[in-house]
Amino acid sequence: MNWDRIEGNWKQLKGKVKEQWGDLTDDDYNLIAGKRDQLAGKIQERYGVARDVAEAQVSDWERSADDSWFTTTNPSTRPLP
Repeated sequence: MNWDRIEGNWKQLKGKVKEQWGDLTDDDYNLIAGKRDQLAGKIQERYGVARDVAEAQVSDWERSADDSWFTTTNPSTRPLP
């Protein structure tokens, strides 16, 4: 997944980030604002891991991202049967 796409859709993806790193606070998410290096830094800080471990976690999470993360499931936009 392209990080620019993640950054551009940060508000939409905060739920996915929260699933992965639940110890991060809302203030952390707002500070991160889609910036990859900020995310790795907050993971390092909150979880007490080395920077390379935090970077590896972000890379793994980024690789797991797919197009379904960027689609909405608003029932009002579905066609009627």
